[in-house]
Amino acid sequence: MNASRGELRWDHVLLILVVISLAYGNAFTKKLCVGLYPMGLVALLYDSMRLVQHAGVDASSVHLCDLRALELRFFGLDMAGTRVTVHDFLQQHATIGLDLLCAIPYGTFIFYCLGFSAYLFVRDFEGMQRFTWGWFALNVIGFTTYHIYPAAPPWYFHSHGCVVDLFAKASEGPNLARVDALLGMSYFHGMYGRASDVFGAVPSLHVAYPLLVVLEGWSRFRVRGRAITVAFSSLMIFSAAYLDHHWVVDIVVGLTYAVLTFGLVRLISGMLRRRRSADQDTLLRLQPTTPAGEIREIQETQS
Repeated sequence: MNASRGELRWDHVLLILVVISLAYGNAFTKKLCVGLYPMGLVALLYDSMRLVQHAGVDASSVHLCDLRALELRFFGLDMAGTRVTVHDFLQQHATIGLDLLCAIPYGTFIFYCLGFSAYLFVRDFEGMQRFTWGWFALNVIGFTTYHIYPAAPPWYFHSHGCVVDLFAKASEGPNLARVDALLGMSYFHGMYGRASDVFGAVPSLHVAYPLLVVLEGWSRFRVRGRAITVAFSSLMIFSAAYLDHHWVVDIVVGLTYAVLTFGLVRLISGMLRRRRSADQDTLLRLQPTTPAGEIREIQETQS
């Protein structure tokens, strides 16, 4: 079946079966379904983006060499008397070892976020809901930005120069292509082949997701947990640049989005918690002062 034409795929069927199994299972699975619901919405939203992939995107609106010029100005390097981007330098010094290392966060970030959600489900269900709804909000803001400020990634510039081709196919980039070839599979090619937003470099959601994990988990983790999540987030930041997927500008914007989303969700969560507490206090004040047991005894005596 042709996924680009919106036809049913095996992963659509799998998602439907998982949702049905959770929603109509026992109390445990129903609660899990409620917690993971925002992530399911993101999956549907991501898959439907192909229907609006050209909304707000035309040759004149795509930021390509102007974004590279901005990158050179603020984050450029001087190499052999020439101003180059970090990506130019990294691509010239790429190694298969670094390719493999950086493929780890890029190939596992979805499972990483799901694993953190499962951890919160066991430890703090309210925290899980904050994280998954924050994850949803982060994606909605990110997807919207793709169409307000369409931007080409570094790999696109290295492949096409400053020419905007609206019919260009999304790519895993040269580094991840080498990983696929080395491992004899098409994991990353298949993953990025489904992407509909070629010009969705800003913001880098890849770096935003792990930072959201760090922020939400910081108060619960001990030293080891904090070290692991910070290390994963740091590796993802390096990988986003090394793999030629995001400009440093994209990374900064993605990290900023994560911080702002975390703060906004915390604010809304606190407001809802205070409102629920106020509603409970109101109900308690409205309850009769006579104990329920005594009321039943009086009613039985009267009857």
